[in-house]
Amino acid sequence: MKTLIKSILVVVVMLGALIGYASEMSIANPIPQFVNEGNHISVYDAFGNLMYSGKIKSNGNLIKLYDFTQLDNGIYKVEINKAFEIEVISFEVIHRIVKFVEGSKHRIFKPVFRNEDARLLISKLGADTKEMKVNIYFEDNLIYSDTVKGSEVLNRVYELDESLPGEYTAVVKSNNRVFTENFRI
Repeated sequence: MKTLIKSILVVVVMLGALIGYASEMSIANPIPQFVNEGNHISVYDAFGNLMYSGKIKSNGNLIKLYDFTQLDNGIYKVEINKAFEIEVISFEVIHRIVKFVEGSKHRIFKPVFRNEDARLLISKLGADTKEMKVNIYFEDNLIYSDTVKGSEVLNRVYELDESLPGEYTAVVKSNNRVFTENFRI
């Protein structure tokens, strides 16, 4: 009887070790990706359909915080939306094995908006694109449109009419994305 119990215990321990090893090996080529609490994560399938979207609840490694192995076989894209940039990484799931697509990681730099003394300052790093289109609205009416071109940094300062206090909206189109900022003067 003791021999049977010892044999069962050994099999259980070995099975546990094997399962633990298999779950660690479910990521074929991990890309070290540290994410911070408060960042926003979105996961899209190959057709651009949103599969998951949410706020990251704790600091840590992306592949340890989110179990992508549970997704159906296919190609996916994960976006980590941070304060000043969006990191995009593609990965493929095949039979519960996650493989990040080499060379797919890239960054989209977000524009930074500042409103000071009836001046709107818009700045964007130009490493990912050399152009941004800017539209400024006053109470839902387009009052100014501009295309900013450059290289390293895309900067522009817009002087607004102090005699027209109210609700303004700045819309920046860049990298096939739209970034919006609402403000008052």
